Amino acid sequence: MGIVTASLSISVDGYVGSADEGQWWPVHERLHQWVFDLRSWRARQGMDGGVDSVSSQIVEDEFANAGAYVMGRDMFDFGEEPWGDDPPFRAPVFVVTHRERETLRRQGGTTFTFVTDGVAAAIERARASAGDRDVRLSGGASVVRQAIAAGLLDELNLHQTPVLLGAGVRLWDDIGPQWREMEPTRAVAGDGVTHLTYRFTRDA
Repeated sequence: MGIVTASLSISVDGYVGSADEGQWWPVHERLHQWVFDLRSWRARQGMDGGVDSVSSQIVEDEFANAGAYVMGRDMFDFGEEPWGDDPPFRAPVFVVTHRERETLRRQGGTTFTFVTDGVAAAIERARASAGDRDVRLSGGASVVRQAIAAGLLDELNLHQTPVLLGAGVRLWDDIGPQWREMEPTRAVAGDGVTHLTYRFTRDA
């Protein structure tokens, strides 16, 4: 059976986005600029060319291992138009939302199912769809925080970009007061990014 894993680009001071709508896109580009020229990422968007590197291999592996995705409604609303008819997921996507909507079916095997009864229910449905592959939480921060707080996340991949943002949406807020032990399993330097992976340890 696969694991429940999350991947986010994050600043050194722990921010994964901007809380200021006017700065949303500049902050997004700064946090994610490391990925845009990678061959594996470009191929997934239907584009040619790109750089082959350790970062490209990591992104390729993340796509290959994912059997289903979970995301928040804000991320879906932002991405629906630019993703178009052929989104890059090519797997079932479960959108955590308070607003009902019919399931959307897109090219390449991507479906968007809207789940109104919380993150745990979305992850459960994603697990059933993923089979022996991973369930990947693709954002935003609120969905990942809720999964951490509920003890539902097995692995956290942080793509740390070398910038201090000073303000914005912090990943580490509202995850609860209890300790959660983590085991570092990877630290790899890429071009303009450091890839960090942690496994959550479970009590015996």
